[in-house]
Amino acid sequence: MQLTGIHHLTAVSADAPGNVRFYTRVLGLRLVKKTVNQDDVAAYHLFYADGLASPGSDLTFFDFPTKRERRGNHTITRTGLRVGSEASLNWWQKHLAAADVTMGEITERDGRLTLDFEDPEGQRLSLVDDQGSGESHPWAKSPIPAVHQIRGLGPITMTVPDLAPTDAVLTQVMKMRQVRDHPHPESNKDRMHVYQMGGGGPAAELHVAVRPDLPAAHPGAGGVHHVAFRTPDNAQYDAWAQQLQQLRIPNSGKVDRFYFRSLYFREPNGILFEIATDGPGFAADEPLEKLGERLALPPFLEGRRAEIEAGLKPL
Repeated sequence: MQLTGIHHLTAVSADAPGNVRFYTRVLGLRLVKKTVNQDDVAAYHLFYADGLASPGSDLTFFDFPTKRERRGNHTITRTGLRVGSEASLNWWQKHLAAADVTMGEITERDGRLTLDFEDPEGQRLSLVDDQGSGESHPWAKSPIPAVHQIRGLGPITMTVPDLAPTDAVLTQVMKMRQVRDHPHPESNKDRMHVYQMGGGGPAAELHVAVRPDLPAAHPGAGGVHHVAFRTPDNAQYDAWAQQLQQLRIPNSGKVDRFYFRSLYFREPNGILFEIATDGPGFAADEPLEKLGERLALPPFLEGRRAEIEAGLKPL
């Protein structure tokens, strides 16, 4: 029983139309599922991914009418987006500058070239050179050249005030491996602790910053709701559910999201984690070539389509 990497990350936007414009036109990601928050159908749930809607490439957003996030600890603080080479980073630097995107300089972090930037609502993102490791599935209709397209997620960075309880859950419950640390890019006296899943590499890394000097973050637009980790099949998913129950870790119990099955729980510093299956995937209810073109609803919401569509603003 081993988590294999990052499955998806879900963040918060207060501007769904602007969110679609930025992530499809500026970042060139594919809108692979236009659906609703299954727990609050008045809100969109937008999924962006690679050309095949692959697990591990999903960056998703809940559309909530909320103020901007107040930054701090007890939350996920940066999302890595992998590209294939230093040449791609250089291309992206020029592309983002032309789009007037807030960004830093290309720097080396944890042995990888990295370019930090923010979306229009302050979502903290990084382009990370993964040197072409692993598979990539470009989207033919992306405005970004195939060789420079975003390949997937990772690493993910979270910030906590106290490492010990989080470390215990990551290593003893979730079977991650603490493999190294590196300097914090914003604090010379602090370190980033790197935890690895499965075969490792940036697509399977969680970086934990320890910043007791920061206040607790307040959720909002530009912030992150949760991070999900990959489990390959239903048998291992069932085993994770059983383990959480045996350890008496408060959790959601099994949740069928139709496109994948989920388990939710909070690590000791309050950050929401999800364990999600790789399948059945986003082509479960519409053809792969048509993903994201219409509002998709899981079967248990289909009977409310007219009501739900009437409550959503146009994108």
